Amino acid sequence: MIIANTIQEVRAHVYGWKKYHTIGFVPTMGYLHEGHLSLIERSVAENAKTIVSIFVNPMQFSPTEDLDKYPRDLESDKAMCRKAGANLIFYPQVEEIYPKDFYSYVDMEGLTKELCGKTRANHFRGVCTVVNKLFNIVAADRAYFGQKDAQQLAVIKKMVRDLNMDIEIIGCPIIREVDGLAKSSRNSYLSLEERKAAQVVSQAIFKGEELVKSGEISAKNIIESMTKIVQTEPLAKIDYIEIVDLDTLEKIQEVTKPTLGAVAIYIGKTRLIDNFAVY
Repeated sequence: MIIANTIQEVRAHVYGWKKYHTIGFVPTMGYLHEGHLSLIERSVAENAKTIVSIFVNPMQFSPTEDLDKYPRDLESDKAMCRKAGANLIFYPQVEEIYPKDFYSYVDMEGLTKELCGKTRANHFRGVCTVVNKLFNIVAADRAYFGQKDAQQLAVIKKMVRDLNMDIEIIGCPIIREVDGLAKSSRNSYLSLEERKAAQVVSQAIFKGEELVKSGEISAKNIIESMTKIVQTEPLAKIDYIEIVDLDTLEKIQEVTKPTLGAVAIYIGKTRLIDNFAVY
């Protein structure tokens, strides 16, 4: 497995591979878990070569967020990538991605204004900019993203369509802990007490999905039922609980089309997101 720190190194390998092989790409911020592993394994199964990027992107963090505290463990990440069959890890420093004279950005209207976009100013500008750059660097045929970050997945699919990017975006299922909590690097922030309290996040998601599948179409009723579950936990604070159109992410009154139920919940100081999708 190759460890590349520069764009030039990545492109040197990709240049040779592209002549004969398909390339899959899994962009990450590191501190890999079984959710990331599932993305890498799928890429390995569907492509001759797989590249994993590990880059904690400062542009998608606001000054009040956890950039400096974001968990990092490169040696563990290497072991997981090797186990999953990745061929190359792109592990750049910030200056490699954003030189001092960097002034270009990718912005999007619409999809970035709802859900996490309401409280995370400029977050999706950072996501779109870095993903655009990474796509240009690795020149992959396919890229793999987890459904847990449903808004990010929708935004990236839209960006690829709008900008005519020659890459296929593949969404992969949420991977959960035994108790239902969605796998996330930020789960490591939780104390034992908070980890137990965090179960209300997935419990609310499962309740919303159950209601929809049983025939409930009122978004108001679904949100109220989900909210009641979260409110049983004193350590939980709701950022949002919303039912939206799966494609546009706009709020809906009734579930009559492909729908996303999405939540962002603070457990203590840790912000956790989760969702369910019905088609």
